[in-house]
Amino acid sequence: MADDNLHDSPIADLLDLHTCTHGQLLALMAELGQPAFRAKQIEDWVWSKGVSSPAEMTNLPKALREALILRTASGGATELGRQASRDGSRKYLLQFKDGAAVECVGMPGPRKLSVCVSSQAGCAMGCVFCATGRSGLVRSLTAGEIYEQVMHVRNDFNTRVTSVVLMGQGEPFANYDETLKALRRLNAPDALNIGARHLTVSTCGLIPQILRFANEPEQFTLAVSLHSTIQKTRNALMPGVRRFSLVHLYAALGEYTDKTGRRPTYEFALIEGINDTDEEIDSLCNFCRGTLCHVNIIQLNEVSGSPFRPSTPERARIFVDRLARVGVEATIRNSRGSDIDAACGQLRQRFIR
Repeated sequence: MADDNLHDSPIADLLDLHTCTHGQLLALMAELGQPAFRAKQIEDWVWSKGVSSPAEMTNLPKALREALILRTASGGATELGRQASRDGSRKYLLQFKDGAAVECVGMPGPRKLSVCVSSQAGCAMGCVFCATGRSGLVRSLTAGEIYEQVMHVRNDFNTRVTSVVLMGQGEPFANYDETLKALRRLNAPDALNIGARHLTVSTCGLIPQILRFANEPEQFTLAVSLHSTIQKTRNALMPGVRRFSLVHLYAALGEYTDKTGRRPTYEFALIEGINDTDEEIDSLCNFCRGTLCHVNIIQLNEVSGSPFRPSTPERARIFVDRLARVGVEATIRNSRGSDIDAACGQLRQRFIR
């Protein structure tokens, strides 16, 4: 196990420290003539300390650090841009080595830090009011790339992350396996150790994945981008999920709550003259009445060049009041970063054409 054995074997394909399994790292340590506990030390640097370069892993022997530089890759996103809001929120545009770029946001509060991350570079859902939807899908992210966004925000704020929402670019359930890997790593005691109920996945309503999510052992939180409970309107606003009818979505969410006992959140972005009508209020009340759910009323972020405008705060309060009358808890979500490019995809459009 001497350090002078480290360079004896020929260089193989690079092992990505953000995607490799513990077993793969153990195998590399064995190949390099290193004790097994070195694998755990490396994982601690990557997952707990957020270090990407082996050169910074100071409790490893120098020769091992040099070997890791030759034998491994560690991703490493470059910050292309950032914006800071008056409310303390910070938005980042990160670019990975292949050029794919994503956005993430840090939202601080008293004794907490919430982080919103992307699950894909771009998005294929095509929601007409979303800046990301205009650009289409570039590719899905790996679990390591999702995790790395959280670490980037944590390191910039230099404080513990208390909750994470996958509500940035992309449809997390179109990247289901990597999304689950990222959630489990964020939840792991030897990583960021964020409670499962403080890890939220937001989906446009991919029914097969909602049903699959209902059978996962962890108590992760589910949010569903609803935006209308009138089929014609929802089809127009969210063409990427028009194959999943509201009738079947309603049944899938009922099965989810029956199996998990967890309360899903419905996201409803109010768009003036489109989904803020009395007909929409009545339909939403009927959809939610008697079910286990919480409704987040969102005031739409304005996107340059978009024909859609946010509803008034007064209209949002009417939605909350009407839902309360039928026993449904609803809140108006506090809009963070309203003085910067807050909507998903806006910062990317500013830097990447």
